[in-house]
Amino acid sequence: MKVILLQDIQNTGKQGDVITVSDGYARNYLYPRKLAVEAQGGALKNLLAKNALEERRSEKILTQAQKDQAALEGKVVNIHARSGEGKLYGRVTAQDIADAIGKDLGVKLDKRKISLLDPIKQLGEYQIPVKLHRDVTVDVKVTVVAA
Repeated sequence: MKVILLQDIQNTGKQGDVITVSDGYARNYLYPRKLAVEAQGGALKNLLAKNALEERRSEKILTQAQKDQAALEGKVVNIHARSGEGKLYGRVTAQDIADAIGKDLGVKLDKRKISLLDPIKQLGEYQIPVKLHRDVTVDVKVTVVAA
């Protein structure tokens, strides 16, 4: 029997997969727990429409990420921070870098996209990787200067 999975099931499949299972497994386990529906008629059409919509959405996100990559590539972001003798009084975090990129380059970024392993605590230049999409990553040069 062919079914469409409504949730991820370990050792069986992921949500949205159309799989073939035994009749008893479907009737006695999957259907009562609302883990799957029978793959026929309207359910298949809904699944195809949902997959097409998701694909268009992911294409739009990828296109935006590529535009942002072109805007960030080769650019330098300056961050002014209070310091004394080469060391910062505070630190420069991913949020500070995201704010500076938004202000200087006009690209809005979420701080979680910036791969900053440790906060920056000294003046200088740093290459910071920014993951815009799972397929698009760009290195941004960040210069921390004394305010």
